[in-house]
Amino acid sequence: MDFISGEHREQIVLLPNTTEDYIEKNSVVRVIDAFINSLDLLEMDFVRYDPNSTGRPMYDPKDMLKLYIYGYMNRIRTS
Repeated sequence: MDFISGEHREQIVLLPNTTEDYIEKNSVVRVIDAFINSLDLLEMDFVRYDPNSTGRPMYDPKDMLKLYIYGYMNRIRTS
């Protein structure tokens, strides 16, 4: 499926560190990432999981769910 996705976490950026180096080994972010990656969203009846054949690609629903759960756990509100 074609989704808009970010760079791979082990991709070296402008600085000598990778994004992965900035996240602690025992961070809740890693738990959220592993949990959401283990889910089958199609099986769970996520209705917007199949991308349209035309137009701009949508963001990966798994990435959006990770962001939502992280924000909820940290009481970060968005519009």
